[in-house]
Amino acid sequence: MPEPSSKPVRIDPLRLHIKRCGEMVTDATIFASRAVKLEPDAVRQLCDAASLPPAKKVLATADIHVGFGVPIGAVIGLDGAIMPPAVGYDINCGMRLLHTPFSKGDVETDKIAADIARDVPLGEGRENLPLDKAGIEAVINQGVAAVPALAQKSGHRAWEAFDPDQFADDLQRIEENGCMTADLGAVPKTAMQKGINQLGTLGGGNHFIEIQYVQAILDPASAKAFGLFENQIVVMIHSGSRRFGYEVADRYMNIAAERPENAGRQKMLSYLSTSSGAGKRYIAAMGAAANFAFTNRHIMALLVRRSFNRMFGPTPLKLVYDVTHNMAKLEVHGGAKLWVHRKGATRVFGPKRMAASVFAQTGQPIITPGSMGTASYLLVGTGNSEESLSSVNHGAGRVMSRTAARGKSRRGRVVTPALISDEQFKRSMEGVKLIAGNRRKIKEEAPGAYKDIDEVVRIVTECGWAKPVARMVPLAVLKG
Repeated sequence: MPEPSSKPVRIDPLRLHIKRCGEMVTDATIFASRAVKLEPDAVRQLCDAASLPPAKKVLATADIHVGFGVPIGAVIGLDGAIMPPAVGYDINCGMRLLHTPFSKGDVETDKIAADIARDVPLGEGRENLPLDKAGIEAVINQGVAAVPALAQKSGHRAWEAFDPDQFADDLQRIEENGCMTADLGAVPKTAMQKGINQLGTLGGGNHFIEIQYVQAILDPASAKAFGLFENQIVVMIHSGSRRFGYEVADRYMNIAAERPENAGRQKMLSYLSTSSGAGKRYIAAMGAAANFAFTNRHIMALLVRRSFNRMFGPTPLKLVYDVTHNMAKLEVHGGAKLWVHRKGATRVFGPKRMAASVFAQTGQPIITPGSMGTASYLLVGTGNSEESLSSVNHGAGRVMSRTAARGKSRRGRVVTPALISDEQFKRSMEGVKLIAGNRRKIKEEAPGAYKDIDEVVRIVTECGWAKPVARMVPLAVLKG
């Protein structure tokens, strides 16, 4: 009998199956159509994840691409174990969507984008809202709930847009209400030192603030419940835990790699028992980084509101939802408790699992960006996603590396030609105002470096996990 192969086998138009073989302890599934190009290295990484002793369910969404040890777009259910590399370096990278009362044409998007860029630092290593020791400790312990106290202590411009009534509504529209269980004692000192002045900063890479308009309403009832209408101006924010989260991840990846149970295993595939002291500390530190990220997006949202208020007078910018990716949570699936790791994947709960929230009638909103220059979607969970551990893709997913997109030069000589030419990039961004913190690297994020967002969303929809509510198109993009 021939040795089984780890090559994915298509079982229907939307699913590929990887049968358990070699060191794998469970099968793996990839949810992708024939139109989605799969990187062999990303598939290999998924099989590596399925080889971990505590792995009970392993899958990948359509935006699967190579990551650090574990592919982006992977969802991994572990029994009694937590895995820092399966959360990643940018803990609680996430999406936030605000809607405005304006329609396309009512707003000079170039002007408002430039104003936001003056208030929100773009790019890596930037600082904005200074915190003292008590302030950062409050953020770590309370998450977004610490904002009112912070607003009373400093004169930062973000607080000009703070409104107590709006804040109370915001908290109900943030995953976990903007706060996860954390322990200050589990946080590395380097995270405190690096993060203390970074709240209200965007970061680099694929992080962005976009001013968009609602091109199409796809589910009128849900759109009405969320306050959306056709041609409406909305603002989408994508950012995470900045250097604070990186330091937490790096510290605990190193700790995990040194554990006896990971002897002979690469750092990028190391895990911790949730009953161990190190595992408990990582969970607490992950929660601290998540709280930092929730608060970071909230401060940026206040700065966006401030820009609109300055330009138009008091303007309601209501939060639709703030949803996380790059997170691990203890959840019940199929009657079993699993630590569900979503790396570049987003939770998708239906109305039943959102019963205690303001989304009890609609289900959980899901914010799914494409790439700058292409569409983004708002979807809503149906409750029919157990096969994916209640998870969907967090975006379109890359089809090429950053280096491949921009090319590589050394001392003015081209070493590797860019797969995306300057002219192609310019055409792909026609009609979109671009403000970039790093013009030299901006082609890394070109629309051509990403998969087709419409196809990726079609897969989610046809799998029955979520239904699309609205399709948004960018008018202005702020990138790090």
